[in-house]
Amino acid sequence: MSSIKITRKEDMQKIRMNTEYRNKLFNRIKDVFEKEDTQERQAFLEARENFEDKQTTAFELARQVVERSYPKEDVNTLRVFKKKYGNPCDVVAKDKCFYFAYTDKDATPDAEEKETKSHFDFGLYGNLNGCEYGSGEDAEHFAHAYYREELKAKGLNPDIIAQQSGKDSNPHKTKHIDANNSFLGRNTHRSYSEDSSNNGFTKKFDEQFYLDVIGTSHCRSRAIACTKDEYNIFLMWREAKAKVVSTHQTWIDSLSKQTDQLKIGLKAYRYLAEGIELAKELGIELDEAELVRTNSTGLTIYNPTNLANLIKGMKNKNVSRADKIRQRLEYEGKMGLDVKQHLNQKESIN
Repeated sequence: MSSIKITRKEDMQKIRMNTEYRNKLFNRIKDVFEKEDTQERQAFLEARENFEDKQTTAFELARQVVERSYPKEDVNTLRVFKKKYGNPCDVVAKDKCFYFAYTDKDATPDAEEKETKSHFDFGLYGNLNGCEYGSGEDAEHFAHAYYREELKAKGLNPDIIAQQSGKDSNPHKTKHIDANNSFLGRNTHRSYSEDSSNNGFTKKFDEQFYLDVIGTSHCRSRAIACTKDEYNIFLMWREAKAKVVSTHQTWIDSLSKQTDQLKIGLKAYRYLAEGIELAKELGIELDEAELVRTNSTGLTIYNPTNLANLIKGMKNKNVSRADKIRQRLEYEGKMGLDVKQHLNQKESIN
């Protein structure tokens, strides 16, 4: 048994590194890196969990503030009027984003009231900076980080924005962002796609946070009054959303530094054994036999018999006329012998 192990070890030492093995090693080691319970990863997961709590609290408060300005009784009355009089009374709509504002006075009695307001969007792609016009890349970053596991399970790259941080826009980045947004059910014209074939993550997320408002104009012209304390709670919720993005960025930056060094090392290695040794030094157990068992042809790399048969099969293209006649006669002779044996078997049974 020991001689077999030595032979396999010697065979492993002979296998030269190639692109396929580098990719296998890189992907397996990177997968372990992503699952390691590091401080950066834990901070991201905690930030995402904290956001969910803050979102629930802030939305329940938003419901109270909105219904204080637009009482349910008034909303129901206007809906009755719309049903009776049609479009002229169509002034009730559902919305998930609101301008909340509070007024503050200076200490002096004759000071003018100062209004402080900001735009708060409870949607998946809602802004993180209070800007109504366009949610920006930060909002996409949040959506991809929030549904990271779902995107990864579909073979998509939810980390693309973090990985490309500081770089100019490019086709590679755009391709992955568009693929993520498409999977989440978002399009460029509305917060979610109405195409029934999409997965509906955006729609399912957003539809939890709609409230009835009165008015036909955009939300920027109907600031809803709240107290300073209520306003600060909305700010804390939005900061919690931004922290999901910042902690995700920190985690991916840490992973990128590690994987960049991993790529350099694997590229420098000449033999597969060096890559396997690296994995072991990192505390990562690999199934060496499985790793080298097959290449893209599905045949064992270091098995001489399989390789010889593969090469022979490639060469067996041109056959002489004499060889063709010989092969045909051998085939017919075999078939005749098989028939004769079959008939003899039947006679013996009878």
